[in-house]
Amino acid sequence: MKTIANVTRLRVLVFCVSLLFVACVSLVGSSFSVRVVRADLMTQTAQQTTAKPAPTAPSAANQSGPTEKTVEQTQKNIQVLTGLPASQLVPVMNYMGSSLGVKCTFCHVKQGDKWDFVSDEKPEKGTAREMIKMTLELNKVNFKGRLEVSCFTCHRGDEHPARVPQLPIAAATPFADEPATAPTAPKEKPPTADQILAKYTDALGGSAAIEKLKTRSMKGTLLVPSGSTVGYATEQTADKIYAVVTSPKLGLIEKGFDGQVGWEKSEHGVRELHDPELSFFRRYLDLFKDIKLQGQFTRIGFGGKDKIDGKDVFVLRGQGVDGKSERLFFDAQTGLLLRRITSTPTMVGLIPEQVDYSDYRDVDGLKLPFTIRITSIDSFYNSTRTFTEIKVNPLVDEKKFLKPAAPATTPKP
Repeated sequence: MKTIANVTRLRVLVFCVSLLFVACVSLVGSSFSVRVVRADLMTQTAQQTTAKPAPTAPSAANQSGPTEKTVEQTQKNIQVLTGLPASQLVPVMNYMGSSLGVKCTFCHVKQGDKWDFVSDEKPEKGTAREMIKMTLELNKVNFKGRLEVSCFTCHRGDEHPARVPQLPIAAATPFADEPATAPTAPKEKPPTADQILAKYTDALGGSAAIEKLKTRSMKGTLLVPSGSTVGYATEQTADKIYAVVTSPKLGLIEKGFDGQVGWEKSEHGVRELHDPELSFFRRYLDLFKDIKLQGQFTRIGFGGKDKIDGKDVFVLRGQGVDGKSERLFFDAQTGLLLRRITSTPTMVGLIPEQVDYSDYRDVDGLKLPFTIRITSIDSFYNSTRTFTEIKVNPLVDEKKFLKPAAPATTPKP
C-alpha cells in the first residue's frame, strides 16, 4: 500500500504540473535557420557599441566558461534569457522551435530577406517570454532548480498542448501480481566503468597503437539534411583540422582550424567561423574525441544495459569536464563504442545530440568507424559521413590549416 500511495502522489504531482502548462494557451518559440541567424546575429553583434553589465548566470546555463559573453551583452532587447551564454542562443531557439513544431517567423519579424529579431511586434514573442518565466519558476519551486520541466514536456512538437484526453482512453495497466518467491541464481556483477573503458581501448587496438596516432586523413561522402550526397575529405592533427566538401550546386567549400582561428572558404569568399558553428566543427572533427575517453569526464559510472539494433550494449553515464552530461553505449561483445548522446544544460531545458558509429574496420592496427551519423534537434547539423578511405599518420601539409587570404578584388572603372 505504501508503494501505491507513493505512485499516486507522483501521478498527482505530474498532473498538477501539466495543468499549469496547459492553462497557458500556448508556449511559443522559434527555430532559427542557422545560416540566416549566423549572419544576422553576427551583424547585430558587430553593430553593438555598448553592452549592459551581465547579471550572474544561472548555474545550469553557465556551462560555456566564465569568460564567455552572455546574450544580453551581444544582442538587444533580451528580457528573460539574461545570463544565457551567447553560444547557446541559437541552440535554445532551435530547441523551443522543435518543441512546438514552429519556425522562427512564428515569433520574429521578417520583411523580405531581412530579419528584425529585436522587434516585439508579434504578440507570440511576448507569450514566449511568459512561458519561459513560468518554466523557470516551476523548476525552481517544485524541482529545486533541476531541469525537469521544459516546453517539450507538454507541447511534444505541437504548437498547442493537448487540453483533454483523446478518446478512447487506453486501459490502465494493472498492478502485477507479486511473483512467488523462488530461489534464484545470484545476479551477475556488472562491469565497472574502468573495465568498459579498458575493453574499448583494447578493441581499438591498444594503448600503444593509440599513442602512435598523430595525424589522420579521411575521404568519402557526406549526406546532408537536404538529402544530397556530396564529396567529403578531411585531414587532422591533434589540434588542427582541414575539411573540404565538393558539391555540384555549391562548388568547393573548405573549412579549417589552425589551432586558433576557424575559417570557411567558398564561392562567396573567406570568412571566420564563430560559435556555435565553430564549436560544432571542432568537436566532431577532434582527432581523439572518441578515441581517448579517459580524462573527458569529472565522473563516470555504469548506467545499465540496453540494446542497439539487436545488440546488447553496456551504458556508461558521465559528467563531462565541460558540464555536459553524456551516455555512452558500448557493444557488450566487441567493446566498441556504438553511440554517444550528449545533453547540454540550458536554462530552458536539456538539449540532446546523438552520434552513432558503425562499420568499424582495421586501419594499420587501429579499428575506426567508417560510418558516423549525427542527429540533433537542429536539422542543419544532421549528417552522415561514410568513408571509403581512412589513413593513419599520413604526411599533412600544415599550410592547409591556415586561413586563406581574401581574394583580391578588381576595382571598378
